[in-house]
Amino acid sequence: MSDESTLLVTMTGRDRPGISARLLSTLSVFPVTLVDLEQVVLGGRLVLGAVLEVDQRVAPGVSGQRVFEEIRSALDKTAIDLDMEVEYGGGNGRVNEFASERLHVTVLAAPLRPGALGAITSCVARSGANIDRIERLSGYPVTSVEMEISGGNPDQLRAELAMESATQGVDVAVQSSGLHRRGKHLIVMDVDSTLIQGEVIELLAAHAGCEEEVARVTEEAMRGELDFEESLRRRVALLKGLDASAIDLVRDEIQLTPGARTLVRTLKRLGYECGIVSGGFTQITDVLVERLGLDYSAANTLEIVDGELTGELLGPIIDRKGKATTLQRFAEEAGVPLEQTVAVGDGANDLDMLQTAGLGVAFNAKPVVRQQADTSVNVPYLDTIAFILGITREEIEAADLHG
Repeated sequence: MSDESTLLVTMTGRDRPGISARLLSTLSVFPVTLVDLEQVVLGGRLVLGAVLEVDQRVAPGVSGQRVFEEIRSALDKTAIDLDMEVEYGGGNGRVNEFASERLHVTVLAAPLRPGALGAITSCVARSGANIDRIERLSGYPVTSVEMEISGGNPDQLRAELAMESATQGVDVAVQSSGLHRRGKHLIVMDVDSTLIQGEVIELLAAHAGCEEEVARVTEEAMRGELDFEESLRRRVALLKGLDASAIDLVRDEIQLTPGARTLVRTLKRLGYECGIVSGGFTQITDVLVERLGLDYSAANTLEIVDGELTGELLGPIIDRKGKATTLQRFAEEAGVPLEQTVAVGDGANDLDMLQTAGLGVAFNAKPVVRQQADTSVNVPYLDTIAFILGITREEIEAADLHG
């Protein structure tokens, strides 16, 4: 497709109902097809673009130049009637050229500064890719914009954007385009320091008077310096003799991460199934399942005898490998392919799960996790993950209004 065989029509002006309908009505009498069509409203001003091509099946042998001249004349009159401005140019033949290599790049920051976004767009240009569309997804609690990218080398783009995002202090997610992106129907989240604030075992340790010892072992495990099962058994052993009533107190102390309810509520309304998998304890996660209406849950179980913790665990341990296995089991039960799953976590014991899922998101994670996950979020709002999935703040609010 050459530029001479297509016509780009761009109409701009005050936004109001019926503009696109009027444009398409004017074009309907001409032997043309729509190669591309896009409409954007920014600050109450509409930009409506259409790429047209002469339909040789309807008008074989007809000169494209002649048809386009007639279209220009008709649209000039329509623009005057609508008090709009209209411009014409050669349509870009790149419209469908890279359809198989289209990517979505989501940028999140609080605040998002022009210089940072400019650096990201320059990075895209250096990779040889083209930005076909930019859309704002949210203005709070973070500003997020999504860019639709075509062309370029996806692996090179991901690597360069990862470096640039760290330099600019923004979060950037790169995902393949296509229906499967909206088709991720299962999200599985870690619990401690992800779905909830803080670590449950440290809350229990505070009641047992061994908070410092437990926190030290926890930090070693989260940095990947200590085998998770060993560290868990060592920490639980420190709780031996703790009255089981402390578990009830900890349940009352738990605080959800900001945005957790919004994320789960929104995704469930959109048809997602939501689950949690934790290296923590069923005595706590069972309550979270009830509070949030979660579909799946797996965690370790504290042994309690005669109303006291024994310092032991019941059954097999859910560790780093166990989390990935659990994700696979949840996906099978939900009938969802792994490539249509999302996993969210913050620690080294989440890495296998993040890498098994179709999209692994490191949430306020340790450096080793951020480096190996598909993308990372470094703001304290769990519902920002919805923006990575292409859900806008307006869609979230609309779902709440009509839910």
